[in-house]
Amino acid sequence: MRELLARAAALAADHRDGLAERPVAQAVDTAALRAGFGGALPKDPSPPSEVLEQLARAAEPGLTATAGPRFFGFVIGGSLPAATAAEMLAAGWDQNAFNAVLSPAAAAAEDVAGGWLKELLGIPATATTGFVTGGQAANTVGLAAARHHVLAAAGWDAERDGLFGAPRVRVVASAERHATIDRALRLLGIGTSVVEEVAAGPQGAIDVADLARVLAAGSGPAIVCLQAGNVNTGACDDLRAAREAAGDVWVHVDGAFGLWARANPATAPLIDGVELADSWACDGHKWLNVPYDSGFAFCAHPDAHAAAFANRAAYLTGAGEVSGMGDLTPESSRRARGFAVWAALRELGRDGVAELVDRCCRLARRFAGSLAEGGAVIGNDVVLNQVLVSFGDDARTNAVIAAVQDDGTCWLGGTTWRGRRYLRISVSNWSTTEADVDRSAAAILRLASQ
Repeated sequence: MRELLARAAALAADHRDGLAERPVAQAVDTAALRAGFGGALPKDPSPPSEVLEQLARAAEPGLTATAGPRFFGFVIGGSLPAATAAEMLAAGWDQNAFNAVLSPAAAAAEDVAGGWLKELLGIPATATTGFVTGGQAANTVGLAAARHHVLAAAGWDAERDGLFGAPRVRVVASAERHATIDRALRLLGIGTSVVEEVAAGPQGAIDVADLARVLAAGSGPAIVCLQAGNVNTGACDDLRAAREAAGDVWVHVDGAFGLWARANPATAPLIDGVELADSWACDGHKWLNVPYDSGFAFCAHPDAHAAAFANRAAYLTGAGEVSGMGDLTPESSRRARGFAVWAALRELGRDGVAELVDRCCRLARRFAGSLAEGGAVIGNDVVLNQVLVSFGDDARTNAVIAAVQDDGTCWLGGTTWRGRRYLRISVSNWSTTEADVDRSAAAILRLASQ
């Protein structure tokens, strides 16, 4: 086992060492890749060391350098050194982070890391924290707690009686909400037909006056969904004004990456009033740069949070209590995500997190400036780490996107914003430098000129 894990660590380190210079993505022969993993299921066992080498050889042609400094797609970070090492330890320890009985260490790490996260993100210290897989799960958990709360206030027990015959729940959300909100509503049985859309401003932030109008036009149990960090523009809703407009209605904030703005003094004003919400969703594998998969569901109402997810069984110690672990997440069996989160926060510290967020925002502005000087049109106000870039008509912009992806200098995706196609650049990686941005911008402009 010792030699095997040492070899695995060496292979992982070799991969990370080469990220800065390898093509971010390259053409893949799918059939050959599958063949490397394929063949008939072996009849006989194989030595673990042989299996490891076979896995490394089979995977290498199909690995994308998402952890590297020039991957600018999908708001993906690359795991920090301490977080990567902690994740390897967590795999070796093989802890089930369901409750403190199964792993006292995992429970303690989540408790401490959760407290640090709330401090950084401006969330009340009394809120509960569920360590989930990412933004989708975090939004689902937050809206499940909201569903319990608003229906209980209307005299309905959603966990006991389900939704057949329940009062209809209004969901008031921006036209620019992320797709994970709608998916969560489907998963929770609420459905998307209940969504009452609110207009959004030019950059995608919710129109607070229209929010007040929509709320006043209906009645009954309601949930308001707000956003910190529009997935295209980075724009943040005016959380304080929206909270005031919502009154005593449950407010959920989808802050997959935008909540991290609170950790940096220069960007914190963008999410002023964040502490006034009832639930929050945030990702760790984006701006905190911890390994996939890692997200956080926070709730200002611990009883509602636990009621929605409490796992009760005669053989479980403390079943139904607010444990901070198994009663706050959908999974009964999950890896100990808190170790890598704890390690990342220890490595960075408060000032390091602030500097990371600030640097990514500065690099995004540098990206936008270089591309604009080269003749591109920037389609958004660069307030965080998101940049929208157009090269004229949609066909040419799409051609540039394809050329950049084929070139391999950097990787970015495309998006449609307000009816037009754009390159979407997300700067989220701790290892990205000015040189990486300049090299990438030069490649994009070179390819656009062709």
